[in-house]
Amino acid sequence: MRQQQECPAKLTPRALDVALLPVAGWGPTLGPGHMDPLDAARAAQLIAPRIAIPVHWGTLWPIGLARRRPRLEDPPRLFAERVASLAPSVEVRILSPGEGTAL
Repeated sequence: MRQQQECPAKLTPRALDVALLPVAGWGPTLGPGHMDPLDAARAAQLIAPRIAIPVHWGTLWPIGLARRRPRLEDPPRLFAERVASLAPSVEVRILSPGEGTAL
């Protein structure tokens, strides 16, 4: 179980327009260097981009893991909920795999 940590002050005053933040990983567990939706929301809080787009979800799904993992839509939805709480000034855009967005 991870310890709850206070998020330090933002690193930059709105210097970033867009941040692509990984919110999931491939396989039954996330290895070192991967972020879950809460970790990614904390990163959004830290870097305070104008727009945050969750990535690394929904593109690969191993056969047989459906019962052990959340639904594909869960990581970006959870990320958006956490960002709304931790960094309400950050706009979250959830894009389906392959979908684009105008900036």
